[in-house]
Amino acid sequence: AVYLMVILNGLTMAGYLFIMAIGLNLSFGLMRICNMNHGTFYLLGGFIGWTIVEATGDWWLALGAVAVAVGLIAFLEEFFLLRRARGKTTMETLITLSLSIIGTDVIIAIWTGKTRQIDIPNFAKGIYQVGNYFFPKFNVFIIFFAAMIGLIFWLIYKKTKIGMILRAGVDNFEIVAACGINIKRLFTAVFSVSGALAGIAGVFGGTYQMLVSGQDGTVMIYTLLVVIIGGIGSFGGAIVGSILIGLIYTIGTMLAPQFSYFFLFAPVALVLAFRPQGLFGKVGRIND
Repeated sequence: AVYLMVILNGLTMAGYLFIMAIGLNLSFGLMRICNMNHGTFYLLGGFIGWTIVEATGDWWLALGAVAVAVGLIAFLEEFFLLRRARGKTTMETLITLSLSIIGTDVIIAIWTGKTRQIDIPNFAKGIYQVGNYFFPKFNVFIIFFAAMIGLIFWLIYKKTKIGMILRAGVDNFEIVAACGINIKRLFTAVFSVSGALAGIAGVFGGTYQMLVSGQDGTVMIYTLLVVIIGGIGSFGGAIVGSILIGLIYTIGTMLAPQFSYFFLFAPVALVLAFRPQGLFGKVGRIND
């Protein structure tokens, strides 16, 4: 029973990491930049969600409002700042890193740095009992919601014209631009959706566990591990990477908590050494 609960917790963590990773992975693969304030989007989404739930008691309203608010912030960041530094990788990274630091300070200034937790919505309170095993309903809900998000994005990515453009852009966005696609508009849309997904993950993470100042850096590291293991620009890699990181973290913490970071980073080191493009990444995908 203990191991089943650990696996369930690992899949729960994998659920909101996957929601984080698909946005970061796509923007990383398409735009060739690592958005260092992706974790700030997560934490900001969590605190905005907490504020709305406290004021209205409506968890779904909080989820929708966070998606719009954080997506809008991401849009403004890309449109007014990143677009001006397009193609200058160091400058783009420094911009996102600076915004991450500023965003963290703003979050502390507004929410005073106190630990918060979003109330579990009524429909997800309680537990499921299967024989002698008990599973929190909200944990199961996170897993199913992440699976639904994954299915929706897979259908868009594999079965639509937009998905075709995105796949082509990940492989070689210069050719996509040469075909007459408005690449600036595509970048802005992808970055905005990426931010919205990070905010949504923040609401789930803030309901599943506490919201703590500085948590943005930790979540950002976990998301980067997912992207590195799975492969930049790979949808399937985001799924496998998030499950691996979620399970490795929870099982490692249970067996030997003092070595939890070793269990996390050792597989990443092996992947970088023997398959630097990731488990599902393509060789030569990034041509900077």
